[in-house]
Amino acid sequence: MKILVTGGLGYIGSHTAVELINKGFEVVIVDNLSNSEIGALEGIEKITGTKPKFYEFDLLDFDQLDQLFQEEKIDGIIHFAASKAVGESVNKPSLYYRNNLQSLLNILDLMVKHEVSNFVFSSSCTVYGQPDVLPVTEQTPVQAALSPYGNTKQVGEEIIRDIVKAESGLKAIALRYFNPVGAHDSALIGELPLGVPQNLMPFITQTGVGMRAELSVFGDDYNTKDGTCIRDYIHVVDLAQAHIVALNRMMESKQKEDYEFFNVGTGTGSTVLEVIQSFEKMSGVKLNYKLVDRREGDIEKIYADTTFGNQELGWQSEKTLDDMTGSAWKWQQQLQEKALSKA
Repeated sequence: MKILVTGGLGYIGSHTAVELINKGFEVVIVDNLSNSEIGALEGIEKITGTKPKFYEFDLLDFDQLDQLFQEEKIDGIIHFAASKAVGESVNKPSLYYRNNLQSLLNILDLMVKHEVSNFVFSSSCTVYGQPDVLPVTEQTPVQAALSPYGNTKQVGEEIIRDIVKAESGLKAIALRYFNPVGAHDSALIGELPLGVPQNLMPFITQTGVGMRAELSVFGDDYNTKDGTCIRDYIHVVDLAQAHIVALNRMMESKQKEDYEFFNVGTGTGSTVLEVIQSFEKMSGVKLNYKLVDRREGDIEKIYADTTFGNQELGWQSEKTLDDMTGSAWKWQQQLQEKALSKA
C-alpha cells in the first residue's frame, strides 16, 4: 500500500514515515521545506534502510499536486503539512488560513478526482479552545478558537466532515492530538524548528545546550498547581504509531462512520515547571529560565480523556514524560555535536 505523507520531512511527519516503512507501507513524501530540513530524509533512510520517494513543492500548487496524484497510485494520505505556531498565527492570520485550508481543499478535491479513499488528518486539541470541564473527551463541546491556528483546525475538520458526507467512497479520521514532544531513540530524527522555537521542548533543549540564553515561562498565575500552563505531552513515536492504527482502521473497513475523530494523548497533564524538572533530571543540566507575563492565545490547561480512542483504535501511549525529555535531549546533543564538527 502506497501512502502519501504531506509535510513528511517535518517533525511528526518524519517519525510517521519511519513507522509506516517499518510496517511495510510504501511511503511518498511531499514537503515544501518551509519548516523542515532535507536532512530528515537521510535520517528516515538510516533508520529504516529505505529512502522514501520525495517531492519538493507547495500544496497550494494544485497542478503540481494533481501531477503527483497521476504519477503515484496512492492508497491513502496522512496530511501533516500546515503552518502550526499559535503565536505566529495571531500575527499572520491570512498566512495561516491560506496555507492550512487551501492546501486541505486541494488534497480533498484531488482525492475525489483520483478516487483515493483513506485520509488521516493532523488535527489538534486546540479545537476545544479552553474547555469548561477536564479531562477533554471527544464529546467535549468545541469552543471558540483562541487563535487563527486553532480555528484552521476547527474549520479543517468541518471541511473534511462535509466533503466526506457529500462524496461516497471517501473516508477520513481526524486525530486531535495534544502536545507532541521527544525524538526517535536513534537520535537521527527529531524536532528541528527553523529560527526561534515556538514550542516548549525545543526551547528547553536549546537553552540546555547554550543556544538560547534563557527560557521564558509564559505565566505563573494560572489556576494550576504551580501557576504554569498544563498540557498533555505525548511522545512523538507513540503519536506516529496512532496514525498507522487509524490508517489500518479505514483500510480494514472497521470505521463506524465515514468520518471519525479521536483524542490522541496520554491522559495526564503536566505543568511547564514539571517538564523543566523532568528535563533537568534526565539531562543533569540546570536550566536557566524566568517567569514572564502570559502569552496571547495560550490555553490555561488542557489534557485528554483517551478512553474512547484507546477502546476504538486499540492504541494507547506507552512512553513517559522522562522518556520524552530524555530523548529530546539526546537529539539536541546529537545536533550540537554535528554543528560543532562542521565549525
